Amino acid sequence: MTPIELCCLLRARPGAEQAMTAYEDKVTALVPEHGGELLSRVVGDGADGSPHEVHVYRFPDQAAIDAYMADPRRLALAAERDRTVASTVLFPVRVA
Repeated sequence: MTPIELCCLLRARPGAEQAMTAYEDKVTALVPEHGGELLSRVVGDGADGSPHEVHVYRFPDQAAIDAYMADPRRLALAAERDRTVASTVLFPVRVA
């Protein structure tokens, strides 16, 4: 089975950059429990509309992604996410 690799572009709400990073610290810590791996996480300044964070993930299959997305601990942080994250763009990639 071919693993699924994803890129995630995250933009913080104005003034919530550090809070968004703290939120992401919590939820990305759950990824390995679902068989996933955070291959890369970079943090920028969000200037000129660029993302504040860019993540690259690898999961073994769609079921692992679904389990991560449905993790009750992740879902319990939805209000924190809504307060801090302005936008998320998630798309498949191939890590070369």
